[in-house]
Amino acid sequence: MKKITLLILAGMFTIPAVAADIEAGKAKAGMCMACHGVAGISSIPMYPNLAGQKAMYLVKQLKDFKSGKRQDPTMKGMVMALSDADIVNVSAYYASLK
Repeated sequence: MKKITLLILAGMFTIPAVAADIEAGKAKAGMCMACHGVAGISSIPMYPNLAGQKAMYLVKQLKDFKSGKRQDPTMKGMVMALSDADIVNVSAYYASLK
């Protein structure tokens, strides 16, 4: 029973990576580039680099901004324009950059 539960949990965390559309994420990422840089490397010290971050980490952060669990007025405005699929795709795009 433990093995089945672990397999189900492991599967839950791989679905977004498999279902992600990196090209769609790149298209949506245009709104991120002013602060986070064209290739996900910010030239502005107060904004973090996104290139190479783990997709699941980025998904969590974006969803936390959207839900209000994490606070930032600029990010709140940005993520409200993103669907859940957009969040997964944008996160996969930035994770694909090295």
